[in-house]
Amino acid sequence: MIPEPAWRRALDLIGKADEIALACHVSPDGDALGSMLATGAVLRAQGKRVVASFGDRQFDVPRLLRFLPGQDLLVPPADFPAEPELMITFDSSTPDRLGLLGPNTAKAHEVIVVDHHLSNTGFGTLSLIDPHVAATAVLAEQLIYRLGGSLDRDIATCLYAGLVTDTGSFRHASTTPEVHQMAARLVATGLRTDEIARELWDRSPFGYLKVLAAALERVSLEDGLVWTYVPRVDRAAYGLPYTELEGLIDIVRRTDEAEVAVVLKEDDQGAWQASSRSKGAVDVGSICSVLGGGGHHNAAGFTSHVSVEDTIAAFRALLPSRDGET
Repeated sequence: MIPEPAWRRALDLIGKADEIALACHVSPDGDALGSMLATGAVLRAQGKRVVASFGDRQFDVPRLLRFLPGQDLLVPPADFPAEPELMITFDSSTPDRLGLLGPNTAKAHEVIVVDHHLSNTGFGTLSLIDPHVAATAVLAEQLIYRLGGSLDRDIATCLYAGLVTDTGSFRHASTTPEVHQMAARLVATGLRTDEIARELWDRSPFGYLKVLAAALERVSLEDGLVWTYVPRVDRAAYGLPYTELEGLIDIVRRTDEAEVAVVLKEDDQGAWQASSRSKGAVDVGSICSVLGGGGHHNAAGFTSHVSVEDTIAAFRALLPSRDGET
């Protein structure tokens, strides 16, 4: 639970600010971008000057999220205020996760961190962090209501995208009665759940099938760990953006014989972005934190600048052995 004084402090900072700069993590998913755009829409409706961004060098909204309303708030990192009066971050556990916008947090007068990751370092001047909620979108909705805002279909669409993304379309253990109650409030605004589901999960360019086939061809299963990798040359052959690989981990993780799944994806700068999933017995969030990343017990990630072999060896070395020791 977030203490009431923290909420009151957040409302005070927002009330006094003339311009508010919003940021979410690089390669944004539905929770990060949806939470940010929903909050931004409410703040703008209340007369605030609002800009929003994420710190990727190639500033492109992932194709599967281009249906989200409110993207006219977005500006590239170069146009983001260098020393924001008030900066609010969404779904980012560390300044590094903000990419090019990480340094802006050090120069901002005030930084409100809205997040649900247990691994959050508390880098802001005010934390609205609750690792017990299913998504940052849950906290964004609470903030919206506390600001006196209300839900329309566009705002609800953004929040719903965040909620279904981080609950795995209500399949993950984080799906509580409160999650379904929030979903009911959002759906009641008239949003189209079928259209949102199609945009998020049921569309991909043909090249994705080719890249997926290559990734599955090189997949390995060893002592309860299933893993594979996607070099950027695979994507380049089909002009496939890095962001199109988001759902690959959800295919690999299905393996019955594996407790943990890892997919290494080479980004456009040559770094390996690792996505990991656990079926519950292994805390991949703790493992990824040791490796410089973070996340949740069952879903986490990190960045590696060494080879595929060295990266997976470092991850494997932190897995519990059969007797429960690493």
